[in-house]
Amino acid sequence: MAANNSSQMKIDPEENGGRDNSFNVVSNPEVSTQTDHSMQGHSPRLSKVNLFTLLSLWMELFPTKRADKENDRQQVKRTGLVIVHNMKITGLHCSSSELHAGQIAVIKHGSRLKGCDLYFSRKPCSSCLKMVVNAGVNKISYWPADPEMSLLQNETVSSSSSSPDAKLDANAVERLKSNSRPHVCILLQPLAFNMNQFVEETSMKCHFLQKLVCLDPTFQLEEFFIEYRKQRLKDYEKIFFISNEEAHKGILMKMGLENFCENPYFTSLRQNMKDLILLLATVDSSVPDSAGYGFHCRDTQLGDEDHDQGLSQGIARHCMVQAKLLAYRTEDPKTGVGAVIWAEGKSRNCDGTGAMNLIGCGYNAYPVGSEYADFPQMDDRQKDREIRKFRYIIHAEQNAITFRCKEIQEDEKTMIFVTKCPCDECVPLIKGAGIKQIYTGDLDSKKVKADISYLKFGSLQCVHKFTWQKNPEANSVTEQHTSTVKANGFFGKHHRDFEEELQTSKRSCVQE
Repeated sequence: MAANNSSQMKIDPEENGGRDNSFNVVSNPEVSTQTDHSMQGHSPRLSKVNLFTLLSLWMELFPTKRADKENDRQQVKRTGLVIVHNMKITGLHCSSSELHAGQIAVIKHGSRLKGCDLYFSRKPCSSCLKMVVNAGVNKISYWPADPEMSLLQNETVSSSSSSPDAKLDANAVERLKSNSRPHVCILLQPLAFNMNQFVEETSMKCHFLQKLVCLDPTFQLEEFFIEYRKQRLKDYEKIFFISNEEAHKGILMKMGLENFCENPYFTSLRQNMKDLILLLATVDSSVPDSAGYGFHCRDTQLGDEDHDQGLSQGIARHCMVQAKLLAYRTEDPKTGVGAVIWAEGKSRNCDGTGAMNLIGCGYNAYPVGSEYADFPQMDDRQKDREIRKFRYIIHAEQNAITFRCKEIQEDEKTMIFVTKCPCDECVPLIKGAGIKQIYTGDLDSKKVKADISYLKFGSLQCVHKFTWQKNPEANSVTEQHTSTVKANGFFGKHHRDFEEELQTSKRSCVQE
């Protein structure tokens, strides 16, 4: 079989906006069937390659229990994995204390891996590579930093005999790669022009951070966001980036990526890595895990026994960041929305995600195969309703349900994470699909806009609503002396009165 060049960086010229760059440009027959923001005046947009890459990095950070963290110390590297079939995500996985991500993919998907593209947060070891190659995958790409089995001579997390084993494993990986049908390569694209600036601006306007502003007018949003992101960026650079350039070159050479060790390729590679890490830190900072806020159920019609059935705040927040990343693939020039559906089984499985398994994900977009000229582009501020886009955009929740990779089981706890409050068009779909929990923000709840309303969300029955709010239990403990604290976590007013008063101020501080 023909050998594959692992040092080739594939770039889709359509999704890259036609920008010139120093990397080899390879035509990609699997470009999105949905349109890209190539028209002048549209907001920048994540390419699918960068979306899958970011999700693989984020899956590496999937929250684990304390016992798993102890076991992970014995593992060389923790790895995130995104499985894509026909440019649709069919699996989000993370290595466990006993199994690598590639092994988990084979266990959970088996022969269904045939024709799939796999995105690893680290270069897979030979044990994983030989199995996924044997399964008939189409393409294997990985983040160009530390591999799954470390190649560093001074590696301390493993036994002293692992360094020779790592070298042997690297040689085996190269032989498997060069004699396999799938492409095994780095698949890392430059971000669209001004993408990081756009993500920063929209992140500070997202419903979760704006909730802090609306409830506390003295809250210094920009200072909080910048400091929070600074710490996140520092953490992620330690995990995903090698600060020492010579050490990075040494790892690239041992991984068979000699071509990237010379400039301008090396400089461009590191800059693209930095840009993606900054974007991940920015999106992560839009759903802060501090300030006493989180996803809590405040449905008064539910019994007390139902309020403890939510996910841990760490997992809920992790899944919401997944949805936030998906939102930057939007085809709606006005508002990006992302949604991801997970199910929690009755028992823990082999995956690093524990009992959680992916059901589906999506973002708001025009129908598959459409072009921008096919449908109206104007928003709901236009006076002529015939030229508004609302009736043609497929909502994120609708795409997540339509293109789900698994069926929703009645005996599983299925939950959907949406970056903004579901509208009246989506609420019946979520309930009818058998989804049992909704995690979202609720700034739009009980509102009616020009062509879209959010009246059904507040009165939705039989589905637990976990909205972004101050922890009600923390309120009752820390502020018992304040008589204005309500059971639902809001201060001074009933929630309905608060929402009515908030409508005017929110228009100026939240991106509609």
